[in-house]
Amino acid sequence: MDRVIKSDAEWRNILTAEQYYVLRERGTERPFTGKYWSLNDEGDYTCAGCGQVLFHSDAKFDAGCGWPSFYAAADEGSIETRDDFSFGMHRIEVICSRCGGHLGHLFP
Repeated sequence: MDRVIKSDAEWRNILTAEQYYVLRERGTERPFTGKYWSLNDEGDYTCAGCGQVLFHSDAKFDAGCGWPSFYAAADEGSIETRDDFSFGMHRIEVICSRCGGHLGHLFP
């Protein structure tokens, strides 16, 4: 797997404003508003930044939080986790292993 490395200008050119906010600025869409939180179609969920397959639909579940939730990644190595100490708390951030795009956080 080749890493995807782009300049800020390149990311801004290929992503929508909302995609850029979430993937590159580590933002969060409002719960229960995204187009994927209640989607139940079969298939793969891919990174909007680089197209890497991240999750399969059969691993999706309703966590009641308003964001898409998965109990397993598509493949070992398709996602990475890292400590996030923003907002005065400790959380585990989930990122795309190919482009480093922010995907969300693990919830216990």
